[in-house]
Amino acid sequence: MTTPDSDGLLAEQLLRLTRRVLRIQKRHLEQRGLGVTPAQARLLRTLAHCDSPPRMADLAERLEVVPRAVTTLVDGLEASGKVRRMPDPTNRRVIRIELTEDGGKALRELRGARLSAAREILDPLTDLERGVLSELLNALVDGTPEREQGQGQQRERKPGHGDRHGHAHGREPGAEHGRVC
Repeated sequence: MTTPDSDGLLAEQLLRLTRRVLRIQKRHLEQRGLGVTPAQARLLRTLAHCDSPPRMADLAERLEVVPRAVTTLVDGLEASGKVRRMPDPTNRRVIRIELTEDGGKALRELRGARLSAAREILDPLTDLERGVLSELLNALVDGTPEREQGQGQQRERKPGHGDRHGHAHGREPGAEHGRVC
């Protein structure tokens, strides 16, 4: 049974871990000298998951930010040659965003930086502890709207059998959202 105090402590620990992860990822990004911010890195990862060049509005929805924020991110990435704006072939008022060859190279470097950061963060854990952590994080990430509103039921899941959607563990963060681009 949890108490408000223990839940508050867990929430604080999660926030501290999130800040630590962001600090470590930022340091690894800076060490690679890519000139890409964490927010720009997230946009590049999102572009890589799109089947075709998305509209700016699609990116804003997928990233859960206002369209103006996407414009600012794209401006910086376009100036460094990592993305390009292109007109929609069916509606000239619509602009789509495409990953360039340099953007693809940067994305590969970013993946390396993220992997290095993950190794640094997870290094103190045994394989068993990593498996348990994966299960716990999947349960939190995959929270349903009903559970988020306090109306959900406890669900039983066998360790090592993916999540309730059949996804394998270790999927790309952010890939759990429906594809809008």
